[in-house]
Amino acid sequence: MKKIRYGILSAAQIVPRFVQGVQQSQQGEVTAIASRTTGKAQTMAKELNISKVFDSYEGLCQSSDVDIVYIPVYNRGHFEAAKLALSHRKHVLLEKPFTLKTSEAKELFRLAQNNQVFLMEAQKSVFLPLTQKVKKALQADAIGKIKWLQSITTYPSVDHIKWFYSLAAGGGVLHGAGSYPLQYIQYLLDLPVQNYQGLAVANPGETDSQCTLSLQFDRGILGNIFLGVNLEIPSRLTIHGTKGKIDIPTFWRGKEALITYTDGTREKISADFDSEFVFEVDHVNDCLNKGRLTSPIMTEKLTVDTVALVENLYSQWLPEN
Repeated sequence: MKKIRYGILSAAQIVPRFVQGVQQSQQGEVTAIASRTTGKAQTMAKELNISKVFDSYEGLCQSSDVDIVYIPVYNRGHFEAAKLALSHRKHVLLEKPFTLKTSEAKELFRLAQNNQVFLMEAQKSVFLPLTQKVKKALQADAIGKIKWLQSITTYPSVDHIKWFYSLAAGGGVLHGAGSYPLQYIQYLLDLPVQNYQGLAVANPGETDSQCTLSLQFDRGILGNIFLGVNLEIPSRLTIHGTKGKIDIPTFWRGKEALITYTDGTREKISADFDSEFVFEVDHVNDCLNKGRLTSPIMTEKLTVDTVALVENLYSQWLPEN
């Protein structure tokens, strides 16, 4: 089986975990890494056994040893880095938030289509085996008709992200974590968001440190999302139905969920794994083998609609920016 060769733009903190996922995948291998700080890329390449190091993003994108480029650069840099890779006719897996503007997201998908290369937003949560089990339980009517979903995601510290509070850099808690619950919920329901409202807290001159979103879906389903930093609240997603509820702690990397039925009985759902990224990588590799230009799961529409929702909320919360 021919290997699918990944090149990585950036030596960000997420890279070692992503490389582990590629290494555990059925067909992937990481062949190259590039960073604006060459020494950092060289150190990471040595630690992760990556054979080629480039001192520029363009050099990696020009390499004949790379089939697909994984991009986990800082948020503001997503658009330009992806545009560079797509312009060199490389397939692209682009981290969240996909872009900061809807126009940029649409432009990237147009460029991918024109160059006949694959493009997908990295969203590991929807590919996890636990996610598939929860979705099957919902489809089997395990908790009856779904009425309300509540997601809570908090981070006690973001001090390691120096640009977190900078809107110009694409910082903020909605930019940083909003894609996870927004896309995960829509994937479970097989329904798009119909209406939404949001409130946020931000210090003068900074972007949001916490926010809450209210969502409305078809079939009489409502949802609430809370995102915050400097708080230590257990992160979880809860799905409430007429026959019970499903709790999923840290759903974006979850291994266990608990169904509690209205009669008080409980049932555990579990799905263990080593790498939370391997399932996403296997999906990408399958798409490339089939010649797909977009994912049938992490669709262009889901990505663009999410970017549009987030962009609209920031325009309401921080209009001076």
